[in-house]
Amino acid sequence: MPTENENSMTNLEHAQNAWHQVLASPHLTDSAKQQIEIHKDELLLAFSRSLFIANTLANNPKAISRIIGTPPKNQEISFYEVALTEQLKHISSEDELSRVLRRFRNQEMACIAFSDVLNKQTITQSLKQVSALADVLITKAYHWLYDFLATRYGKPHDEHGDMHMYILGMGKLGGKELNFSSDIDLIFCYPEKGETSGGRKSIEHQQFFIKVAQKLIQALNKITNDGQVYRVDMRLRPFGDSGPLVMHFAALEDYYQDQGRHWERFAMVKARIINTDNPHCKDEKSVAWLSSILHPFTYRRYLDFTTLDALRNMKKLIATEIRRRRLSNNIKLGAGGIREVEFFAQSFQLIHGGREPMLQSKSLLTTLEALSELDIVEQETTDALTEDYLFLRKIEHTLQQNNDEQTQTLPNEAWRKHALAQVMGYESYDEFNAVLVDAMARIHSHFNDLVEEQSETHSQEDTLFTACQDAWQLSLNQEEFGDAFSDHLSVDEIEGIYPQVLSFKEKQRNYRIGQKGEDTLNKLLPEILYVLVQQHPNHAVNVLSRLLGVIEAITGRTTYLDLLLENPDVLKQLVRLCERSDWIAQEIKRFPLLLDELLTPLYLGQQNTDIVTSKKEYEQELRENMLRIEQDDVEMLMDAWRQFKLCQQLRIAASDISDSLPINNVSDKLTVLAEVILENVVNAAWMQISERFGVPEHLEGQNKGFAVIGYGKLGGYELGYGSDLDLVFLHNAPRTSTTNGKKAIEAQQFYIKLAQRIMHLLNTKTLFGQLFETDLRLRPSGNAGLLCCHIDGFEKYQHEEAWTWEHQALVRARGICGDAELLTQFCEVRERVLCQPRDIDALANDVRSMRVKMREHLLSNTNDKVDLKQCVGGITDIEFMAQFWVLAHANQHKTLTVYPDNLRIFEAAAQSHLLSEETASTLQNAYLALREQYHHLTLADTKYADESDELDAIRETVTKQWATLFKEEVG
Repeated sequence: MPTENENSMTNLEHAQNAWHQVLASPHLTDSAKQQIEIHKDELLLAFSRSLFIANTLANNPKAISRIIGTPPKNQEISFYEVALTEQLKHISSEDELSRVLRRFRNQEMACIAFSDVLNKQTITQSLKQVSALADVLITKAYHWLYDFLATRYGKPHDEHGDMHMYILGMGKLGGKELNFSSDIDLIFCYPEKGETSGGRKSIEHQQFFIKVAQKLIQALNKITNDGQVYRVDMRLRPFGDSGPLVMHFAALEDYYQDQGRHWERFAMVKARIINTDNPHCKDEKSVAWLSSILHPFTYRRYLDFTTLDALRNMKKLIATEIRRRRLSNNIKLGAGGIREVEFFAQSFQLIHGGREPMLQSKSLLTTLEALSELDIVEQETTDALTEDYLFLRKIEHTLQQNNDEQTQTLPNEAWRKHALAQVMGYESYDEFNAVLVDAMARIHSHFNDLVEEQSETHSQEDTLFTACQDAWQLSLNQEEFGDAFSDHLSVDEIEGIYPQVLSFKEKQRNYRIGQKGEDTLNKLLPEILYVLVQQHPNHAVNVLSRLLGVIEAITGRTTYLDLLLENPDVLKQLVRLCERSDWIAQEIKRFPLLLDELLTPLYLGQQNTDIVTSKKEYEQELRENMLRIEQDDVEMLMDAWRQFKLCQQLRIAASDISDSLPINNVSDKLTVLAEVILENVVNAAWMQISERFGVPEHLEGQNKGFAVIGYGKLGGYELGYGSDLDLVFLHNAPRTSTTNGKKAIEAQQFYIKLAQRIMHLLNTKTLFGQLFETDLRLRPSGNAGLLCCHIDGFEKYQHEEAWTWEHQALVRARGICGDAELLTQFCEVRERVLCQPRDIDALANDVRSMRVKMREHLLSNTNDKVDLKQCVGGITDIEFMAQFWVLAHANQHKTLTVYPDNLRIFEAAAQSHLLSEETASTLQNAYLALREQYHHLTLADTKYADESDELDAIRETVTKQWATLFKEEVG
């Protein structure tokens, strides 16, 4: 970084300082000093325009004769090859290679710079020299390293002999128009797989060439005391930074056929195999093979509209970056800069190159000539562009030759301005700048006329959408990002969403989604940001995180990306749902098919129907869905059930979060949804098992002699999102009954196999997840009991062996599906068991003890969060009170056994005068409030509630009632 004194120095003072540094060099010999003195005037003038020349000479005074000599004016490659080959003859280590490459590079670049800043040659000659020097440095380093590694691993080979790695030079290196202090973009590839031979250790070709590539990059890129040869950029290779460093031709072909992006076609216009001219790599068949892969990808015989779209997008991106980043002083990236000339030429190459071989040149200057020869662009235009382009390239060279820095920004320091104006042939910087402004204005005018813009959905005055586009399409730093959204978001929201956008953009580079997917994603992301900021500016951080999770999940499915892009209402609905519920966001992320549901928002709003109507609607819709599926296609059946459940559940949740569905209706709908699916599953399982074994002989007509009993939340009409199902399976087969199939088995075994099949259909995880998680531990004898129990055995167990907690569970049990006769039998058994006379004190003690035990095992203690189910005064306390009233008083009040749900149990208890109407209402309201909050926690994808005065009041009410009922003191 120059100091203030250095900046205020004149060019002559800079030159004299540099002169004294050279003369003070410890490496200066008498002969070198004599030569330097002879050329003092020229050197002083050169030093005043280029510190790089002075520094190179100070570090290596022996190079004076080469630096003031003449760079090659033709046969540049041969010249540099001969000189560098001589210096590499006797080196034996990578450190020596590194030193030779850097010193040779600096010496020859100083020679080119000397001729350039003194205007001893044209800019076109300089471009050729710089490019040729790069070719030789890269290829010579490659061949030395190839031979170096071959001594250990042997050489790769094919039917033609030794196999080599081909080096694609991209950008200006590919066009042989490299700028003075440039980085180099490379891609490495080799013909085919195989193993090396002739060395101490054979390895695969891929491994060998990766080792060569790694060492080549290090040899060129590493900064040492002698500097750096080139900054090496490998990001243009297939899959970018996440892709392999080297690919064989077949893999390369697959990538460009299936994954190649528009910008990669644009880049490939310049791609040149830089080591084909070398005798070491002159395998014409391999070169032709590689060309046959790249050529059809780059040049299309027939123009498709996606090319024009891509060019429009690139042009727009260039203009946006200029505006956003204020690049007015940048002669490459600013308006009318070098990049716009390159875009002009390459656009015509992509559009017409497939039909016009003359436009397939790697050189921009040659391409401009061809455009006028083919009458595609007027001669006057190409002449003007060529002149202005070379003018800018001369400026670029001069800027970079000042101190061997990669810069295209006009200087601020007076002495640098003066040096630039002098080299460019102007008396003053202002005179030079006026000419520059005119040249860039001409270029920018041609650039603007290049591709006609499409009409836009958003107006140019829509500053928010402009900010959203810039946020996604440009590489903004945090300050620039903040400026873009300063009128729309708070500082905290900006700081929160910036790293998310940055991270997603980085991930997106690694997605292998093809060009169409990438184009759609690049249009969709600004729209997502736009809707997000419009709808939820105060919750943008959390909502964006959920949205990007969904987008990441569907990135490989372009149909879903198209769905969101082409249907703004669907996108708005998705943003709305993600804002209200993390659970919904996670569900859509796991199962993107749910996005189809957003196409019909009518369904999402029409959910407030009664339980009977809801069940009929579910039965009809599921029946229609299943008609399309063969009943013996088990995999399709399982997927159809899961898709149906997911879609219906989303509809319920969408209504729930919009507050259009009361909590008890939410549970009713989730419960009857499960009932309908269960019945369908039971029927399918019955068919599958009976096809193999026949049906039990005791059955008549369509009877199955089988029933499914629902316990817990299913039994009590209180299912929540993601609730598991507590089930018990019953049958009524006589002990001697067998099946009537070819492979007959005992009826008991048949029903066990039926239960196993049902469990398999419910529990199996497919692409669409698990249908329901089930729990059979409430059956007689729990996990030790039979999967399917005879109704008589069930009653006997309940009377003789069941614990109090099992009778508590029976309070919330009811028949879900199965034979009407068997379901009636179950209801009678349930009533008889619940109506048994009990010792109320002993019962109270059992219930209290079980509640304490549950709390000890299940309650999660947190300082500032509340477990609504297990906490004191929570959901389970209310449920236990309802169960106690039933078990304690059903022998006197049978109406307590009619309903399995807590709300109607409280109502029945009040009607039996076991508690007051007020107490019943208080407990019902408390129960509904806690369950509603619990539902919303599930939708927010969290388990614990925040403490609040309202929650404390509810819990206190429940705790007091518990203490009254069980004669406890309130703690």
